[in-house]
Amino acid sequence: MPVPTVRKARADAPPGFFEAEAAGLRWLADAGGARVARVIDVAPGSIVLERIEPARPAPEAARRFGRDLARTHAAGAAAFGAPPDGFTGQLFIGRRPMPTASERSWGAFYARDRVLPFLPIARRAGFLTAAQEAEVRQACDLIAAGGFDDDEPPARIHGDLWNGNVLWSPDGVALIDPAAHGAHRETDLAMLALFGCPHLQLVFDAYDRTAPLRDGWRERIPLHQLHPLAVHAAGHGASYGDALFRAARAVLILAS
Repeated sequence: MPVPTVRKARADAPPGFFEAEAAGLRWLADAGGARVARVIDVAPGSIVLERIEPARPAPEAARRFGRDLARTHAAGAAAFGAPPDGFTGQLFIGRRPMPTASERSWGAFYARDRVLPFLPIARRAGFLTAAQEAEVRQACDLIAAGGFDDDEPPARIHGDLWNGNVLWSPDGVALIDPAAHGAHRETDLAMLALFGCPHLQLVFDAYDRTAPLRDGWRERIPLHQLHPLAVHAAGHGASYGDALFRAARAVLILAS
């Protein structure tokens, strides 16, 4: 029986856009953890994926998702900022280019490549004030200096894990539209917390039982939300600039 599929296409897709999505999905699938939509075909300007049948979010599916996400993260990556294995093209988050890196320090990578690139865009758009940008840059200075580095290895993260990319099906959760790369595992959890997810506490509890999180991870959620908030401040309005500023202030308080 043919696999039900969905085709996504963009006439204005930048070079490698859907190829990056396909590489991320396959890399996440190779981890053997959280289910992802299977790539059926990819070509310049389009991608064909397995169609995920919808279902109501269920508690047991949430628990399984938490366990499986922990296993995906544990599959690891070559470095902080590393692209999917074997992929040498441009990465994207949404429609925006996202740098790759090969860093041993999470903080150096995160500040330089996941937060700072989006600040000038947000300023030009009028969604971030000069005073707010200064506060975010101060927080990034602390992060880049290693103030929040730990001994966590680079995790294999989805990278854009908001609720819209978490599909609930009769077979449990399936993930779509990754910005997959090597990073800190807490970043995926922080994005789930930022935009909400059904049965979120069950997801977190199951994750923590499978791969215990470091003390204080909840207090570090604003730290790991700087990246998605910076991306959104670049194109989705001043409310995200305000939220980015508040997260940066929370990071500065945490550091003190």
